[in-house]
Amino acid sequence: MSPLRRAALAWALAPSAWAAAAVSTSDTLADDDTVSPRRTLRFPRDHGAHPGAGIEWWYATGWLATSAAGGAGSAQDLVGFQLTFFRSRTGLALTLPGRLAPRQLLFGHAALTWPARGGHRHAQRHARWSGEAPAGGVATAAGPQASTRDTRLRLGPWQLDRGADGAYTARLAAPETGFTLVLRMAPTQPLLLQGEAGWSLKAPPAHASHYYSQPQLDTQARVTVDGRESTLQGRAWLDHEWSDGLMPPQAVGWDWIGINLADGGALMAFVLRTADGRAVHAGGSHRPAGGAVRAFAAGEVAFEPLRQWTSPATGAHYPVRWRIDTPVGRFELEALLDAQELDSRGSTGAVYWEGLSELRDTAGRRVGLGYLEMTGRGSALRLG
Repeated sequence: MSPLRRAALAWALAPSAWAAAAVSTSDTLADDDTVSPRRTLRFPRDHGAHPGAGIEWWYATGWLATSAAGGAGSAQDLVGFQLTFFRSRTGLALTLPGRLAPRQLLFGHAALTWPARGGHRHAQRHARWSGEAPAGGVATAAGPQASTRDTRLRLGPWQLDRGADGAYTARLAAPETGFTLVLRMAPTQPLLLQGEAGWSLKAPPAHASHYYSQPQLDTQARVTVDGRESTLQGRAWLDHEWSDGLMPPQAVGWDWIGINLADGGALMAFVLRTADGRAVHAGGSHRPAGGAVRAFAAGEVAFEPLRQWTSPATGAHYPVRWRIDTPVGRFELEALLDAQELDSRGSTGAVYWEGLSELRDTAGRRVGLGYLEMTGRGSALRLG
């Protein structure tokens, strides 16, 4: 492990990291990078990066199908995708000048899944970043960058941009795994602020993040796999979250779902777990199409595993079928492909499961499609 990665890992493991990152003034931080329940989210600024916060990610998932499939169709017609940009503040080189100072690490993960074929490919990128905003707040093609004014991210041949119309454009090339992905994800609904006006508790009273979602994104895609290009369309879900720490110290990981409901609504739920599977904290939200958001209290959400898959590569055990209880109903969630593990030990250091899944009601009818994420199942989750 390189000295840089050892230092970043030490920061992530340090119990004082939450407080230290929040109060440090030795480097140039924007006042509005402070992670606080008193902070009001402001847009478009908060679509951008927050280099003063400890950790941050932009995370897009969704399903795609050919136009001939007529909507989501069956699992035979679907392609799942995931694209994530991570930013982690190292606490290093605070006074070192220059754009190569390793004050920040940027990571990128991407995956494509074909449930009908049992296919799953994933790719990863990483780079150090000085944390200096590009001139005029606009990311350019020269080096890894993250604008602080809006969503404009660059990591080698990967990029994610939010346009003046609110639509996101993603472009990434992963020749080492044989795929290229170009996405346009256009909003059809207002922003969904998670928790209390975007303040999402992870373990009361201190552990929390700023967190908003963009569900029901109308998505157009060009997918090239092994030289063969397809034009697809579907729906996506985008999360943007930042905080001063990954999770409370007693937690080893979490289980999370983000589901675009067939009726136009949006359902999110999560549970943070200890090593023996006990819940540290749970939460989530539901927003019906055209309606108001309902935030879930911790005692209103429960995840019960029903079926497990064991990774032949890492030996980690992942529940791939769940019973999920929420204030808006009981559901079953099942992965459309068991083998959707991502081994990112070449970048963030984490091994986790991230996959396209189907949400069903108690009568067994599909009521939504989205992604299930499970971390800390093989060993405690650490980034760095």
